[in-house]
Amino acid sequence: MSAAARGGRRARRPPRFYFSLRSPYSWLAYRDLLQRHPRTATALEWVPFFEPDELSRKLLAEAGGSFPYTPMSPEKHRYILQDVRRLAAERGLAFSWPVDRDPVWEVPHLGYLAAARHGRGPEYIALAARARWELGQDVCDRSVVAGFGAELGLDPEELAAASDDPGLRAEGVRILLEIQRDGVFGVPFFVDHYDKYWGVDRLPAFVAALTGKNPALAEPPDDPAIPLTEPTRSVDDGHAGGCG
Repeated sequence: MSAAARGGRRARRPPRFYFSLRSPYSWLAYRDLLQRHPRTATALEWVPFFEPDELSRKLLAEAGGSFPYTPMSPEKHRYILQDVRRLAAERGLAFSWPVDRDPVWEVPHLGYLAAARHGRGPEYIALAARARWELGQDVCDRSVVAGFGAELGLDPEELAAASDDPGLRAEGVRILLEIQRDGVFGVPFFVDHYDKYWGVDRLPAFVAALTGKNPALAEPPDDPAIPLTEPTRSVDDGHAGGCG
């Protein structure tokens, strides 16, 4: 008998939402989750998806992993600009398209991990989403991330320098390996055991599957959206309502 059998079955992981602070489709899925499915939002494990920089790629390769990235064509980029504007208008959202200059995506995403270890992950995401998609700010700018720390009552330097923290770098590599294991190729991406859903337009089907298994997650018809509480947690920038 194996050790796993002797010790009982390993606990099943909660359903997961792979999000990116880079992706407009991930932003739209984030807004839909909070406004339309707040009970499901609090039941998910939130996992950041980010394109690794040179150091993270090196550490990932040393760990036996790789990252599924496909460069975006100019035609695809122009289409996404139109599509996101349409989808935002349908939701009554005004947004400002940010300009990324030599972005290092570990800066905001490992900053999220730093905030999450203080129990402020959801609030950090809210600030980063607003900064990027409503104010058009560069969330890879360390001074912008430091501002999130000041607003959250956390050490601004801890958040701004999160990508320099060896422990958070290691956690980032572990997440990149998780992305590979779960077969994530873009965002937003939702996983429940063996079932996978890619794109903001797949969110209703994902929620329906979860509420079918757990009716307690169903939203009462008149229940207003509630603020997100702490999540469970710790590419092809493609389409179908998804980036990656």
